[in-house]
Amino acid sequence: MTIETEKLADLLAAAKRAGADEADAVYFAGTSLSVSRRLGQIEHVERSEGRDLGLRVFVGERSAIVSAPGLDPATFDDIAERAIAMARLVPPDPLSGLLDVVAIPPLDLDMEDQAEPDAAMLGLRAGEAEDAALAVPGITNSEGADASYSRSEAVLVTSRGFAGSYRRTGYSISATALAGSGTGMQRDYDYTSAVHQADLDDPARIGRSAAERALARLNPTRPKTSKLTVVYDPRVSASLVGHLAGAVNGAGIARGTSFLREKMGERIFASGITIRDDPHRRRGLRSRPFDGEGQPTVPLDIIADGVLKTWVLDSRSAKQLGLKTTGSASRGTSGPPGPSTSNLYLAAGSLSPEDLMADIKEGLYVTELIGSGINGITGDYSRGAAGFMIRDGKLAEPVAEITIADNLIGMFARLVPANDLRFLRGTDAPTIRIDDMTLAGA
Repeated sequence: MTIETEKLADLLAAAKRAGADEADAVYFAGTSLSVSRRLGQIEHVERSEGRDLGLRVFVGERSAIVSAPGLDPATFDDIAERAIAMARLVPPDPLSGLLDVVAIPPLDLDMEDQAEPDAAMLGLRAGEAEDAALAVPGITNSEGADASYSRSEAVLVTSRGFAGSYRRTGYSISATALAGSGTGMQRDYDYTSAVHQADLDDPARIGRSAAERALARLNPTRPKTSKLTVVYDPRVSASLVGHLAGAVNGAGIARGTSFLREKMGERIFASGITIRDDPHRRRGLRSRPFDGEGQPTVPLDIIADGVLKTWVLDSRSAKQLGLKTTGSASRGTSGPPGPSTSNLYLAAGSLSPEDLMADIKEGLYVTELIGSGINGITGDYSRGAAGFMIRDGKLAEPVAEITIADNLIGMFARLVPANDLRFLRGTDAPTIRIDDMTLAGA
């Protein structure tokens, strides 16, 4: 047992003395350091440290949660007594409760890098990214570059005997460049993030990419309203996978507020399509050995060969649906667990992005999405967008101030992925093509 798990066990003992039938406690600790640089000058250096505790108690079928900063044993009796007092005031909830302990298999997730860069090193990385952006001809200004480092720890202990913890590091570099002048100015960005700093992209490449993206957006036009093929750049294609994640979340299914609530076991994507949630991906940004209820995490094929195979469930939503948890609970210190995904991705297809676009006489290539016009109950989809026209299979003039619209059920059925999947964000997808969408423009 670590010192933190021992202290949480002491907190649970205090909860039992105060009148709890059962209890669990979570503890999150983290340290982060970030450096911002703009036009050759360090603008901001920030270091933060946080330690947060959450105690959940059960008195019969009633429960309550109290959160507190730090992990001070002198406060444990007071925290426990407040939690018990709150629990006795709320109505009973037969769906809440702790789960029995299940053995967590040994996993090599490799989530912690021992390297700890200082502010000077982070400043050098940010500087290299910004200098590379400013060196690109046509770049007129910079919104700066950032580099950051973080280290975090999560600990969970339950009165049924579970005790577990894991640590994670994170590193990132970003840059934002501006091109043009006056009302014709355009901006764009690029970034890289990783659990191990060796997996970061080169800072200079990030800067050049931000600059090239900004330059490519100069002098956008507004095309006429039409029905056409839309191709999503990988930077925005993951949003479609995110919409699926929201639709298969067990809490929404139990409430009946998802457009996929009646689709279990049906083919909703084309054959061959796989969408997987993989909490065991080595060095994954959201990998974890156990979930927020102390259950083993398992890889889930949410979509297999185009068929919807499972919801994403915690114990509460699973009980509501008469199912078992999928080990997908997440929680903080001030609220109960809820279902969520980890490393979610759409598996790569067989065509290159160039081949995916080769037969498109006129289409739209989307690089930016604006707003969140998604109806989770009906699946209606409407997003502001910017990007480039596709003409004869090639990227053409930039476009902006447009809207793309359809319904997600139809979009999923027509979706075709390219072969350029990269794991960059935690929710990832390759380039995606969807035929017959509506573009609302001039």
